[in-house]
Amino acid sequence: MKGPIENLFKPRSVAVIGASRHPGKIGHAIVYNLVYGGYKGKIHPVNPNAREILGLKCYPTVLEIPGEVDLAVITVPNKLVPGIIEQLGQKGVETAIIISAGFKETGGEGVKLEREVVSIAKRYGVRFLGPNCFGVIDTWFDLNTTFSAQQPLKGHIAFISQSGALCISILNQGIMDRIGFSKFINLGNKADIDETDLIEYLADDPMTKVITLYLEDIKDGRKFIKAARETVKKKPVLAIKSGRTEAGGRAVSSHTGSLAGMDIAYETAFKQSGVMRAYRIDELFDAAEAFSRQPLPNGDKVAIVTNGGGVGVLLADAISVNNLKFARFTDKTINELHGFLPAFASFRNPLDVTGNADENIYFSALKAVVNDPNVDGVIAAALPVQVLDERKLAQMIGDIAGQIKKPLVGCFMGGEEVKEIEDILRRFNIPNYTEPERAATALAKLVKYRELLNEFVEEPLKVLDVNKSGVSEILKRLKEEKRTRLTEIEAKMVLKEYGVMVPGSKVVRSIDEAVKAAEEIGYPVVLKIVSPDIIHKTDIGAVKINITGEKELRNAYIEMIMNVRKYAPTASVYGVSVQEMVPGGLEVIVGGIRDPQFGSLVMFGLGGIYVEVFKDVSFRVTPVTEREAEKMIGEIRGFNLIRGVRGRPSSDVNFIRETIMRVSQLLEDFDEIVELDINPLMVYEKGGFAVDARITIKV
Repeated sequence: MKGPIENLFKPRSVAVIGASRHPGKIGHAIVYNLVYGGYKGKIHPVNPNAREILGLKCYPTVLEIPGEVDLAVITVPNKLVPGIIEQLGQKGVETAIIISAGFKETGGEGVKLEREVVSIAKRYGVRFLGPNCFGVIDTWFDLNTTFSAQQPLKGHIAFISQSGALCISILNQGIMDRIGFSKFINLGNKADIDETDLIEYLADDPMTKVITLYLEDIKDGRKFIKAARETVKKKPVLAIKSGRTEAGGRAVSSHTGSLAGMDIAYETAFKQSGVMRAYRIDELFDAAEAFSRQPLPNGDKVAIVTNGGGVGVLLADAISVNNLKFARFTDKTINELHGFLPAFASFRNPLDVTGNADENIYFSALKAVVNDPNVDGVIAAALPVQVLDERKLAQMIGDIAGQIKKPLVGCFMGGEEVKEIEDILRRFNIPNYTEPERAATALAKLVKYRELLNEFVEEPLKVLDVNKSGVSEILKRLKEEKRTRLTEIEAKMVLKEYGVMVPGSKVVRSIDEAVKAAEEIGYPVVLKIVSPDIIHKTDIGAVKINITGEKELRNAYIEMIMNVRKYAPTASVYGVSVQEMVPGGLEVIVGGIRDPQFGSLVMFGLGGIYVEVFKDVSFRVTPVTEREAEKMIGEIRGFNLIRGVRGRPSSDVNFIRETIMRVSQLLEDFDEIVELDINPLMVYEKGGFAVDARITIKV
């Protein structure tokens, strides 16, 4: 049974509401593309002022069309759209594409109008794409509901774009570059159908081998991660996310908040779901072409065959930059190469057959390398020289490509004649890249996807023993007081309820109470001012450490109070915390922040001054499994400090991992927590303590 999303691509009938008799109008272009694009279903133009358009009978309204309508394409002025959606609901039309603009993208009245359209559509169960969109093309179903002047080539790449202008640009560029598409979709304002709905559908589309996305935002981050992860198990998903350098538009009080810019949530979500990120349009489609035409490699060992040493060096650099490995040829392969290559040729990888090699010698070398069991993928690079017929070579390479089950990509370089060579290679499903870096990057994406598939392991969440009700009571009190920031003592109480180890402490309100508390805890101790208004206590002298006796404590207490009165005279002070002075260890940070699209993110990195200077951190969208927490720890550049270097003992990775998971569970359980920092989390060979903590909530 057909569903609303499938009707976007395989409708049995299409109504074009706002169809026009006049060329140059969008309503005419859409009817034209349906008629002359080869669509075999029924086409119903709707225009109360016309009897027929392009030889098709025209109807005054959709209600007067006989029989069922699977898909309605709407091009009328924006203020008429709510009434049209009402008619679709009455007619029983399940799916619509709203081409019309003038909605949320214009602000003000447009926002209200879009909400009205959404409300009516929900009431009738009408699913729609847009508004303010370019439409949909399904090349294999010969369906073109856009107003494009050109039709994309058939292929196996699905392209979903949030930008209509980019859609048109990519469509035209794709025709020039002979890139074939299965589906071409513009999301528009995403008032209803979004990127997640579409990748769920495309996951099972037999004509789509790879899904590519251009995104400006994601509507429902959690839903996207879940859908993308399931889709990636079936086929690769590649995405460009624009706006990655945009700074967060809100003030942040924690280290985690300052480090979590607008883009980090997307980077993290892509990583967790297996979506491979591209940063340029050519990178996106270079990889997509490789996925749509070539098999996946079994490993990451790459071989290069070239007739130019310089190109070989550039490719070698690009292979290294992309973290691929160089295949080591077997003795059998090397002996075979010695049989026909000159003595001065390179018999290592990259294999330079030299500029003296004709197409037969080049092909013999390539064949030997391709059949080497140590080689997982090959880049065949060729420069135009007099002794080598590149057209013949391309044909010979094509003949062998179908006999092997490992990726082979071309790097034929030169002028206009390369287009002809690319056409030959393309007939054999071999993509060609005219720049060495692009060839290596595309091949690296194939390797990465293979690794992703190998890494996909369903791991149940570990439910930890925590006291949720205890935290609820603490946060309830804060809300009643209309406070957004917990004091350090309150933050540590929250962490303690969730099983995070904290040093012993006591809040006092006089010097004598401080002396008594220090004697109970045991020297040495730390004094800290307790105030929700003072975030960076050390900056104003509101922390005194390693106090070893009563006299020192009294002096430190007085000095600290004077500093607060001088540098933070308006701060609310609840007292002074006398804390156990814990021994030094490795300082790390565990934090959390709430993102509007993806919910809570947990962060890990080196703490203390390291987080300030190096910003060496990793993030994950919660909830975090044991395996993900382990990967977070291993991702930071300073991981060797955790493992122990130059005689320094290793730190307790199990303790760090469990702390990350406990913070993750805390963030999941309490969505009112918007920022959290444990900095430093002091880690020893065994165990550790949350030495300092900050938590901010929404009230």
